[in-house]
Amino acid sequence: MPNQTIPVVDLQDFLHGSQGSKDKFVATLGDALKDIGFFALQGHGVDHRLIEKAYQLAKAFFDLPTATKKSYEDLAIKGQRGFTSFGREHAKDSKAPDLKEFWHVGRETLRNQKLFAEYPKNIWPTEIPEFKEVMNELYRQLDTCSMHLLDACSLYIGENRDYLSSLAVDGNTILRVINYPEVSADANPASIRAGAHEDINFITLLCEATAGGLELLQRDGTWLPIHALKGQIVVDTGDMLQNLTNGLLKSTTHRVVNPDNSRERRFSMPFFVHPRSEVDLSPLPRCVERRVGEKLYPNITAGQYLDQRLKEIGLGARKY
Repeated sequence: MPNQTIPVVDLQDFLHGSQGSKDKFVATLGDALKDIGFFALQGHGVDHRLIEKAYQLAKAFFDLPTATKKSYEDLAIKGQRGFTSFGREHAKDSKAPDLKEFWHVGRETLRNQKLFAEYPKNIWPTEIPEFKEVMNELYRQLDTCSMHLLDACSLYIGENRDYLSSLAVDGNTILRVINYPEVSADANPASIRAGAHEDINFITLLCEATAGGLELLQRDGTWLPIHALKGQIVVDTGDMLQNLTNGLLKSTTHRVVNPDNSRERRFSMPFFVHPRSEVDLSPLPRCVERRVGEKLYPNITAGQYLDQRLKEIGLGARKY
């Protein structure tokens, strides 16, 4: 098994370790997000058997006939729930479509009942009876893990421990289940599985993918492969957290490249952690001070940011 190419931390050190272990976890996590925008997490508490079951069900769904899958695609909600067809999404500033199709699962349980009117309802495939139960449980476990990571990020930037996690409670967080099919001979020569991009949200938790291909862009312009290792979740900073921290925590360009063997199929499940739409992402004064008093990012809400980016990647602004 290859060694991981990015810093690795163990969540149990933060949750149950000594004060020294907790401090080291916060520092290692924060420095990784500041320097390269990525780290790998072990001891995350997400059941590996649940991840494996989710991938089995994902394969069962994506193996269904195209017409069946398209019956779960609701264009009115701009890909925010249910199925999105192969080639519909592209990276920002790229016209070449990504070589993927995916399914979105949103939040089922809300503490703030007013948000039921804002968020679209989940869509569930009747052909896969276990799909709803398994994906909801995976969502719940990843959500719990993400809140701990946001607590650590809050401490790193000098805020109260629950500052960032409180902004993500009832946020428009999405679990994306992705199928990268075999690369066909007639694929657009400019297309790769996921074009170079940055994530939109606060942080992303990427369950161990079934194959490699993920790469991050380093400061010297070269691409660094990130390995999909058993027991690890890869975590990266999104643009919303970069905006809020005035660039202290770095949102790094990354991509998923095509395999050497075009017949290799790949599944992955990123969990995009979003704040609530009304959350103000204006750079925090403390973070502006740490960047020599220069404000580098705009005043904008999370809802405005999401609408802007959905247009840029070909899915359009929300209609809800």
